[in-house]
Amino acid sequence: MKYIDEFQNPDLAGRLLDEIRATVTRPWALMEVCGGQTHSIIRHGIDQLLPPEIELIHGPGCPVCVTPLEMIDKALEIASRPGVIFCSFGDMLRVPGTGRDLFQVRGQGGDVRVVYSPLDALRIAEQNPDREVVFFGIGFETTAPPNAMTVHQARKRNIRNFSLLVSHVRVPPAIDAIMRSPECRVQGFLAAGHVCSVMGTAEYPELARRHQVPIVVTGFEPLDILEGVRRTVLQLERGEHTVENAYQRAVTAEGNPAAQAMLSDVFEVADRAWRGIGVIPDSGWRLSARYRDHDAEHRFSVEGIDTREPAECRSGEVLQGLLKPNECEAFGTTCTPRSPLGATMVSSEGACAAYYLYRRLDAGTPGQRPPASAPTASGTPSPVTASLEGSPLA
Repeated sequence: MKYIDEFQNPDLAGRLLDEIRATVTRPWALMEVCGGQTHSIIRHGIDQLLPPEIELIHGPGCPVCVTPLEMIDKALEIASRPGVIFCSFGDMLRVPGTGRDLFQVRGQGGDVRVVYSPLDALRIAEQNPDREVVFFGIGFETTAPPNAMTVHQARKRNIRNFSLLVSHVRVPPAIDAIMRSPECRVQGFLAAGHVCSVMGTAEYPELARRHQVPIVVTGFEPLDILEGVRRTVLQLERGEHTVENAYQRAVTAEGNPAAQAMLSDVFEVADRAWRGIGVIPDSGWRLSARYRDHDAEHRFSVEGIDTREPAECRSGEVLQGLLKPNECEAFGTTCTPRSPLGATMVSSEGACAAYYLYRRLDAGTPGQRPPASAPTASGTPSPVTASLEGSPLA
């Protein structure tokens, strides 16, 4: 398949790994921003194929995972109300709120529906004029434009019973917040290619200059990620800190002007809370005054939410890159995809879900990789060998 098979070529992967090994002379800690990149890294064992000097830190780029608990609880309260049809993408239904999730609300009689597009929710609103229809609008710059377009269409077509529960967040302020943290170890970033395909790269040069870190716009296939790592390490070794675009087949400097215009019309920049991290200034969007009538928070006036995170859940540390999922005491025991404590174990882009799915169950010794040919104590192949089975890098 064009643009897929070409970027999973094992021979080219080997060459990139050789170049990285020949370039690196000291330890470097890089953060991949996007949860999709994290899954690709863990699925293909890329972090274990890299030289031991390079550590990949998993960033907060999972849209489901960073949706704050208070917003989840508001969704649960609204979805429980009579006369409401609550629409969402499927990965939000099992995200735990305080004591329950949207699946449980549906089991208790709430009208919770899985849709594949916000326009599906708008169609439901049009077909049910006597019901309030709410779409749960979450995610980064990639999912915000279609949600903005849907609200724009609702206003244009005078569909008054449609509203959007907004929890959209923005990547650049999160990078800034990560770099300002006193616990930050990140020395370079693999920026999310799909975000930049919408927003372009204009916001990143100032971040690179301010924090003296290279930022390389990176795709999602194995060769994309290895090329992103190669360029980032090369900059670090040279003492440079610029923005590079290693995903030119999808990203231009200006991004998508039409999508940006729609965002500017429907939304306005606002402070946003990130689950496990806290409030980051100017890191999200809310509906602008012109579209406030379609704001579910405004329409339903949900107040008095008492949020309670499970004490044993350390997903906040995972989202900040301070902890690997398999270093959490609850990982794979009291916290599994069937009984998750936090959103990072539920989402298809969550780091904990990736570690569980691809059997990274043992934390081992931090910073130490077993040799590819060495068997484990049980006689099974090492995690490196196992990660390559069925992988395009095999």
